[in-house]
Amino acid sequence: MIILPQEIEVWHVLPALRKGLVEELLKLGLRQKDAAEKLGLTAAAVSQYQHDKRGNIKFNPRIRKEIAVSAKKIIDGMPVMNEMIRLCKFVRESLTLCELHKIYDKNVPSSCDPQETGCIDMEEPLLQIK
Repeated sequence: MIILPQEIEVWHVLPALRKGLVEELLKLGLRQKDAAEKLGLTAAAVSQYQHDKRGNIKFNPRIRKEIAVSAKKIIDGMPVMNEMIRLCKFVRESLTLCELHKIYDKNVPSSCDPQETGCIDMEEPLLQIK
């Protein structure tokens, strides 16, 4: 079975990023209810992140630092969607998504080129919306 990088992003990366944001928002003094509201989550989802029932990827320090930056921006009013897009792009460009893809899909060839597959941004956009 082939697992697409986008599936890894949806099933594993997004929940782990949300968990990281929850942890950072709580460190910054928000209550569980307020963190849930800021992130557009239920209090139950926040609780699951706190109790390691979701988002169990342990990111490297560079990504953790970016999550902390995003949490501060979200508190200051930046839309969550903007920060999630930024963080997902960072995960792709740092090649963390490639590492995860190789872990979750044993069929990924060692010669896989993230630029060729589109996992990282190409020089020119593939689609231009007018």
